Amino acid sequence: MPWNGQKGNGGGPWGGGSGNGGGGPGPWGGGSGNNNNRPPSPDEILRRLQDWFNGFFGDGGGGIKIAGIVALALIALWIASGIYRVLPDEVGVVLRFGAYTETTQPGLHYHLPTPIESVLTPKVTLVNTTEIGQQRQEDALMLTGDENIVDINLSVFWVIKDARDYLFNIQQPDRNSPDLTVKSAAESAVREVVGRTQLTTILQGGRAQVEADTQALLQKILDSYGAGIQITQVQLQKTDPPEQVIGAFRSVQQALTDKESAENEANSYRNDIVPRARGEATQIIQDAEAYKSQVVAKAQGDAERFLSVLNAYRVSKDVTAERLYLETMEQVMKNADKILIDKSAGGVVPYLPLPALGTIKPGSAPTGSAPK
Repeated sequence: MPWNGQKGNGGGPWGGGSGNGGGGPGPWGGGSGNNNNRPPSPDEILRRLQDWFNGFFGDGGGGIKIAGIVALALIALWIASGIYRVLPDEVGVVLRFGAYTETTQPGLHYHLPTPIESVLTPKVTLVNTTEIGQQRQEDALMLTGDENIVDINLSVFWVIKDARDYLFNIQQPDRNSPDLTVKSAAESAVREVVGRTQLTTILQGGRAQVEADTQALLQKILDSYGAGIQITQVQLQKTDPPEQVIGAFRSVQQALTDKESAENEANSYRNDIVPRARGEATQIIQDAEAYKSQVVAKAQGDAERFLSVLNAYRVSKDVTAERLYLETMEQVMKNADKILIDKSAGGVVPYLPLPALGTIKPGSAPTGSAPK
């Protein structure tokens, strides 16, 4: 390639030496056998650069054509740099001079080249996880509604529901840690929920309610920020008392368990004895009602019988009096021992022991019987 008149001398734009070690002058004005090392002036440097470019592209129009081709190629590459691809789990957010322009869906798209337009592609289907309480112990200690302290580790799962709001409405100082707003809001929400909940509720049967309340409150906070984030789940990983009092707390829990066991036994005994006592009481009441009905009916019957006798006595006093006498004597003499005396015996007092006759065996003579 020609170097603008430096034929065969091995010289470049800086005037290198010839092949025999004594070529033309270099950029600093030096040459073979010349001990003058004085550097050239700025004008001399510019002149030599101009001469080198003229020699490279030639003195005619060929150099201009090459420069035009190179310029067109650079422009084409610059225009082609606006082609971009959005993956299936992403959306494209196009910015024009840093301001939002549009949101594009997965596929190939085009935007005006940099620096006119640029595109951001956040992943909107990726489930992000924010942990609270795992890194720092002070973040895990929270005050409950009954003024106790509980150690809580929390996991928050969330996705981007609006890429524009997510990128422009919340502060993201670090692209590698985009969940700072979620973490701060989640910590605030769970502290508020825990602050109005009893310790025993959190540690025993109220975990699901705490998770649901925290998720609802956190979503409300993020919506008020316009964060463009959807909370999919809040999960309590650990709910324990502080390490300093965990031994005493376990003792209390054991006492509560024993209390519950005793209450269950008492309830079981009550469920057995109370129905039985109620059944016995019902039986006694029913027996009393039956006795009452019997006594009342008998009294009514006696009264009616007395009235009937009284009415009969009023109609026929003599007959009624004799009948009453005979009936009374019959009742009196029915169970008494009786001796029959024969009036015609003539001085002898033979008698027949009628009560003893029932006890005499066949073939034997009754005791005290009269002589033959």
